[in-house]
This record gives sequence, C-alpha cells and structure tokens, in this order.
Amino acid sequence: MAAPSFSTPFQPFVYQSPQDCVTPFQILGGEAQIVQIMLKPQEKIIAKPGSMCYMSGSVLMESIYIPDNEAGVTQWLFGKSVTSIVFHNNGSSDGFVGIAAPSLARILPIDLATFGGEILCQPDAFLCSVDDVKVNNTVDQRPRNMIASAEGFLRQKISGQGLAFIVGGGSVVQKRLDVGEVLSVDISSIAAVSSTVNVQVKYNGPMRRIVFGGDNLVTAILTGPGIVFIQSLPFHRLSQRIARAVTSPNMRDNPKFFLQIAIFFFLAYVVVVSSLILTDM
Repeated sequence: MAAPSFSTPFQPFVYQSPQDCVTPFQILGGEAQIVQIMLKPQEKIIAKPGSMCYMSGSVLMESIYIPDNEAGVTQWLFGKSVTSIVFHNNGSSDGFVGIAAPSLARILPIDLATFGGEILCQPDAFLCSVDDVKVNNTVDQRPRNMIASAEGFLRQKISGQGLAFIVGGGSVVQKRLDVGEVLSVDISSIAAVSSTVNVQVKYNGPMRRIVFGGDNLVTAILTGPGIVFIQSLPFHRLSQRIARAVTSPNMRDNPKFFLQIAIFFFLAYVVVVSSLILTDM
C-alpha cells in the first residue's frame, strides 16, 4: 500500500517504493509530532540536521554533503545548513529512527510519485526522506512574486519518486483544487503546493497599512488543478507572538511603536519647515 499524501496521528503506514521495497513508518503525537521509520538491515534514510530524536543501537548516523540536495553557497549565505544526516542500519536485524518536528508542527508524508514527482514547499519544510528524493532551494524570478526576506526568497522544491516527510505548523488542511478553481490563502499559511498549481502574489491595500498596522498584507492566489497544504500556525507567526510576550508593554501591544513615533516626528518636522518657508515668502 502506497503512503497517503496526508496522515493522522498514531496511524501506521507502509510505504512501497517503485522498486517494491517496503518501509513501515508511524507518525506519533498530536501537535509536535515524531515520525518513526523502520529500517531493515543496510537500509538508510536522509534527514535534516538536528532532527533526530531517538534511534536503535544498530543505526549509525553520519553527516554528509549532497550537492544535488542543497543550494551550496547561496543557502550558506542565508544561514542555512549545507549538510544532511544519513541514518544507516548497520546491524543484522531491523532498526528504527525517530525524527521529530522542529516546532509545534504536524508531519506530512508525501509520496512524490502521486504528485507527479515534484512539490513546492515553504522554506525548511523538508524533514526527512526515504528512497529517491532531492531537495533544492528555488528562486521565483518574477518581480511580482519576490518577497523582501530570506524566507520568502528561498523556497524548497522536493522532487523524485520516493517518500518525503515535510512539516506544517499547527493544524494542516489539505485542499484539492479542480481545474480553474481559485483559492486565496495568506502567503505565510502555505505549507506546500503541487507543481501544477499556479501561484500569484497579491498585495492587499496601500503601503500605509504596513506602517500603521495590519495583517494579511500579502495573499497568494492559487489556481488549480492541484493540491495545497494550508497550515494554521506558521513558525514566524509563532515566533512573533513569543517575542511580543517577552518585550515591554508598549512594544507588546504595538510592535511598530517606534516606527510610528519616528514617522510622527518626521511629519511634524515637514509641517514646521513648510510653515517657515511660507512665512518668509
């Protein structure tokens, strides 16, 4: 039985590769989940650094550099890791590895063969993989789709015919779009989309919304056909809530407090200078 494109907690699955290799796995937990993957002798999986939670004694861990899986210097300049971790069962009996989500996130098993061999994900969505899977960071060259941040500039493209595990923050909803069907989603809430979905970025409202507050400033317009995974709690949104909780009350209630004060004094300066010029005339 092939792995489904989406799973529920505590439900065991068996992944069968195109080469008829069978890999059982189980997703454990509710919010911050763990995927436990069974490894037969001499089998291996690839995971991102720092994701291992536990493993059996027969499994060896090795850090390697895979040129096909990373963007090399570009990724390193943005503070990303350029290595991957390989877990190899070197024993004579079955072993297992527990790979944990890095935050309050759900783990989604993606059988790439059912997605046409390719899926686009949010940055750092990739967790681990079984069989033939490649991970690359892609850049959308269209100016209207450029987001002025490293996380918006780098996107992950996962390709191949194997099984990939990705993470989505909070609760995750899977939407299947028909041909021509349109769905508007907050851009930070997109965990992954199939490559057949057309993505357009729309800026909502004038620039003054950025200065004087307002959420959902950037919306993604998704047009089917294809599948989209929507997350309820993106990591950057969670980190913002934590940052506000540990800052001063003024900054906690209004994170743009200092920016608004600076704009107020600038406008006051412009008014004073303009009045002086008009008085001299």
